Amino acid sequence: MTQTSENVTWLTQEAYNQLKAELEYLSGPARAEVVAKIAAAREEGDLRENGGYHAAKEEQGKQELRVRQLTQLLETAKVGEAPASADGAVAPGMVVTIAFDGDEDDTMTFLLASREYASADIETYSPQSPLGTGVIGHKVGENAEYELPNGKKASVKILKAEPYSG
Repeated sequence: MTQTSENVTWLTQEAYNQLKAELEYLSGPARAEVVAKIAAAREEGDLRENGGYHAAKEEQGKQELRVRQLTQLLETAKVGEAPASADGAVAPGMVVTIAFDGDEDDTMTFLLASREYASADIETYSPQSPLGTGVIGHKVGENAEYELPNGKKASVKILKAEPYSG
């Protein structure tokens, strides 16, 4: 999955099919299951002290949030390959290798993409994460800076950036 500056999310056909299947499951069978759990818990009596009821309601809320996320994502998604960065700059959908503080012995390689495209094969960072926003737009050989959660700045050197072919 790749996001471009026009807020279009590019998905492979496989990723699109997988997300569509998840949406159909969550909107159909999974929704019916959680409604049945809520109904069964309601019949147990006092809702104020009914842990099963509260757990089922929480599950329903999470499920409905995921349905909204998937619906929005699939509405704006385009199936195919994202256009390559014309200037060779780091962009979503690329596998990026960086060196921390310019130390080429302390490196990390990751896929710059959203979590829907994450796999066990490669660590994935969101383009909206601090590291993601810090490296986007930089070219190989350039230094980039991003803000750590504690407010301090960290710098990395872009060693390699290639389109993801997974």
